[in-house]
Amino acid sequence: MHKFITSAALALTVALTGMPLTFGTATAQDVQLYLGQDGPRMRMRDDCDPYREDCRGYGDRYRDAQRFYRGCTPERALYKAERMGIRRARIVDVGRRTIDVVGRSRYGNRVVVTFDRRDRRCGVIG
Repeated sequence: MHKFITSAALALTVALTGMPLTFGTATAQDVQLYLGQDGPRMRMRDDCDPYREDCRGYGDRYRDAQRFYRGCTPERALYKAERMGIRRARIVDVGRRTIDVVGRSRYGNRVVVTFDRRDRRCGVIG
C-alpha cells in the first residue's frame, strides 16, 4: 500500500509540474489522471465523443457492432472448436440459428460440431 501511495504521489507531482514541458500548451482540463489497480496512468483527454457521428468513420461503427454482437460469431465458434480439441477446424455452414464446424479429432476421425448462434458462449447443439 505504501508503494502505491508513493507511486500515485509521484505521478501527481509529475503531472502537475511537468505538464507545460511535456504537453506544450496543455491545460489541466486536457489531462486525465487515473489511479487503478495497475498503478497511476495519465492520458490526454479527447474532445471528440465516441458516440457522435462526426467523430467516427464507417469502419469504426462496423467494428464496434461486430465486437459487441451478443450472439455466437463464426470466429468465436472456431475458437471454441479449437479449444475443444478439434484440429484443422473450418466453418462449413453459417445459418440463421446455427454454425457448423468440421475438423478432425486427435485420432484422425472426422468431427462435425453444431453451435448455437443465440448464445454468446456458443453452446454445442450436436
